[in-house]
Amino acid sequence: MINRKFFFDYVRQHLFNGSLKSGSVAGLTAILDYWESNSSKKDDRWLAYALATTHHETDRTFRGIEEYGKGKKHEYGKIDPETGAAYYGRGFVQLTWRKNYKNMGDILGVDLVHHPEKALNIDIATKILFIGMTRGTFTSKKFADYFNSDMDDWINARRIINGKDKANLIAGYGKDYYAAISYTTG
Repeated sequence: MINRKFFFDYVRQHLFNGSLKSGSVAGLTAILDYWESNSSKKDDRWLAYALATTHHETDRTFRGIEEYGKGKKHEYGKIDPETGAAYYGRGFVQLTWRKNYKNMGDILGVDLVHHPEKALNIDIATKILFIGMTRGTFTSKKFADYFNSDMDDWINARRIINGKDKANLIAGYGKDYYAAISYTTG
């Protein structure tokens, strides 16, 4: 069980310059709750990297946000003529592309193709985060490829979501989250 007081005190000081907004607390809490309910004693580095990814992809808000610019300069930002929706980044991982909305919607039993805004819901965003990163549904890369008994690769773990974009920065966040988790579990 994660000691929430220590965890929040630690991340407030080390990752949020001493101040956490209520929305960030709600998002962090949703992620921690999901992990503690569904982790089955998996590697806590997975949780730390999921937190680091969300920290980065939501611009530290820990809310399911829409991609800045709404995919304006990307193919996935164009309106789909069949659904009238655009499949730009949304949620904790900035889910993009219709096929990814379809895949995640099928897994979750939610119509994300016709209602992509549902990816902004905190519970759905949290499930997308963990299911996608655990199963490798985003890029075919998954947590276990980078964090296991033989490997501890914080930098290349970025490939789970987005190549190596900002890999060093997110690795640093991950190590800070892991320090908060490691101290409080065990």
